[in-house]
Amino acid sequence: MKLYHGSMAGVEMPDLNFCRDNTDFGKAFYTTTNFEQAEKWAKLKQKRANSPQACVTEYDFGEELLKSDKYRVRHFEGANKEWLEFIVNNRRGIESSEKYDFVTGPVANDSLYATILLYEQRIINTETAIEQLKTYILFDQMSFHSERALSNLQFVKTIIV
Repeated sequence: MKLYHGSMAGVEMPDLNFCRDNTDFGKAFYTTTNFEQAEKWAKLKQKRANSPQACVTEYDFGEELLKSDKYRVRHFEGANKEWLEFIVNNRRGIESSEKYDFVTGPVANDSLYATILLYEQRIINTETAIEQLKTYILFDQMSFHSERALSNLQFVKTIIV
């Protein structure tokens, strides 16, 4: 399967030491199967950092590894209660994603931020949040949480966008 990572520079060899804490699925290297989503991430990072360029790095990945009992995988089918709680807890630093090699599921992008914030502040309940989230097109993401998991990413190329 093809995976894409959006950034301000090409990333031939991802390094978990450069990954941020308190993100959706925890500290990890994030990818998506959707080139356009990676391109949006790259341009957003470029804008925030006032960087001269935005890049999408393409990788090959053996999808069968997600079904292997050699790896610890957490998979979310969609925007459900478990996914919502996992994201909120990771953003708060409560959840530890270090117990996983891979986490897959929908992206909680900027268009979903308002709903998740209202839920996090307990202004809306779980059911209302899930109903609101179902109105959005949800892109996928796969995060790599261990060096062992990252070793399975095969760099293909970097595209300046």
